Amino acid sequence: MSANYRQELEVALQAVSEAARVCRSVQSKIAPNSMEKADRSPVTIADYASQAIVARLLSQAFPHDPIIGEEDAGELRLPEQTAFRQAIHEELRGAGIVADDEQLFAWIDHCSAKTYCDRFWTLDPIDGTKGFLRKEQYAISLALIVQGQIVVAAVGCPNLGASAEGNGGVEAGLLFSAIRGQGAEVRTIWQSGSAQPVHVSTESDTRKMRFCESVESGHSSHGHSAQVAELLGITHQPARLDSQAKYCVVARGEADIYLRLPTRAGYREKIWDHAGGVLVIEEAGGTVTDVQGRPLEFTHGAELTENRGVVVTNGQVHDSVIQALREVGVS
Repeated sequence: MSANYRQELEVALQAVSEAARVCRSVQSKIAPNSMEKADRSPVTIADYASQAIVARLLSQAFPHDPIIGEEDAGELRLPEQTAFRQAIHEELRGAGIVADDEQLFAWIDHCSAKTYCDRFWTLDPIDGTKGFLRKEQYAISLALIVQGQIVVAAVGCPNLGASAEGNGGVEAGLLFSAIRGQGAEVRTIWQSGSAQPVHVSTESDTRKMRFCESVESGHSSHGHSAQVAELLGITHQPARLDSQAKYCVVARGEADIYLRLPTRAGYREKIWDHAGGVLVIEEAGGTVTDVQGRPLEFTHGAELTENRGVVVTNGQVHDSVIQALREVGVS
């Protein structure tokens, strides 16, 4: 394994791009009435297929690296899940991967690590399940953490195109990546063409800035975000989209601030919901802390147990945002 993590990045890019293409395949088959029926079967199929693809490649390239992920194969093993397993196998075969059930279970369970160690990956096979079902924004996020530092990130946004408001389409599908100390890049999920550098905005006047926030108010306190916007003089309507695509929108300068504010006492963020996006932002020139201005700590297993909420900015006004959060009672 090279000291500059180029091999790790190449494997991560391949894994996330393959997973993203399979997720697009599943999403293209979602019936219009799936949301009305609360039918989560498409996202379940895509979730497991995506995790299997990423775990397969990581376990081949780095067999001793644990993966902290969201899913395990426990429920999938049940007899009543036969139809789900068949659908997952069908998607994998479409990607050129043929396996039996036991191999599928092994790949998925390879992501079942829970505790911190000096080198591990963290994976969210589909971040933004409601966005996936709405055929809007979602992400596949993979990051490598070494001695508590995120050193490699690959965040695939299969529906993100030239604008955060645009969804789907043949031209959509972006893959953001970073190695610590080497900057952030974006390429297509098809990995065609060369990668382009990514930079946050240089805007320093908060009155000209734009928020980026979750579609679902249950994921972040929109009320507090609105109060912060008022204090900072921000009048632009926020860009609302699901998943770590928000990190990527800020990283490329389309928005300037992303707030993930606590909605209930005691809740702690999961590392797979943030690790990939954090490194992309930092390498694009931005800043990420918790609501108290402290760096995020990735040394406590699956949760950010020592942090509360997440604040992402272009780095120009981070202290002002933290101060505004204190003034509205978020700290």
